[in-house]
Amino acid sequence: MKTITIPENSPESWQEVYRYDLMEIYGDTTCRGHSYAYDNRFNHVIDLIQTVAQPGAKLLDVAASQGNYSLRLAELGYEVTWNDLRADLIDYVKLKYETGTIHYAPGNLFSLGFDACFDIVLIAEIIEHVAHPDEFLQKIAQLVKPGGYIVMTTPNGEYIRHNLPKFSECPDPSQFEAMQFGPNSDGHIFLLHLDEIAPLVEQAGLSIVETQLFTNSLTNGHIKLEMLLKMMPKSWVDALERFTGSLPLIWQRRLHKGMAVLMQKPG
Repeated sequence: MKTITIPENSPESWQEVYRYDLMEIYGDTTCRGHSYAYDNRFNHVIDLIQTVAQPGAKLLDVAASQGNYSLRLAELGYEVTWNDLRADLIDYVKLKYETGTIHYAPGNLFSLGFDACFDIVLIAEIIEHVAHPDEFLQKIAQLVKPGGYIVMTTPNGEYIRHNLPKFSECPDPSQFEAMQFGPNSDGHIFLLHLDEIAPLVEQAGLSIVETQLFTNSLTNGHIKLEMLLKMMPKSWVDALERFTGSLPLIWQRRLHKGMAVLMQKPG
């Protein structure tokens, strides 16, 4: 994808996502923890998709924002549909476009008539913004072809720095409906724990193929480690990330900020 700059008089939505692009794909190291964590999550998502689907597969990128996943996956040969509530971001994404097939479908995803259309649906960092994650996942499952896959990333609720409530312990999720779907990183409502994932997936008529935990406190620059990141070679950070990824699950659940879940719809 192209590296771009935007005019100072660009729409506010463009300026918001551009600030993230500067850290996430354009090399701004002001906040290395954010940059490293995004790169880590991005690579996990791309690897999972390439594991289960060949180029040419139809893929939906939900709440795709500035389109980094969409653009990369199109470059890898997937037929991508970009979706976001903010239609004005389409022209921003097009500025970064270089090659591949991308369709643009702005608006409320569940009213666009996409029933069982896709081989893969990507829901990256979305479900934690939703007041009813169980109902959301059930609706997402309806967009996937039989035998198709859903790739979901979300913060790991068991990480030592996280303290938001568990969805399964909330008696009335409807109280959060007014604050859902906040843009960018705003408006986290629930953070799912591993023991909540399986019931949600089963209720949606799906099965779990693989679950990955990733991004430890150093990689993310937490617990006052951001300054250390500025002095450490990236190779050292990556080595420690690989080490914590090899630990027993009981430790990973506390040490890793991010979670990726690969789900499949029965064929």
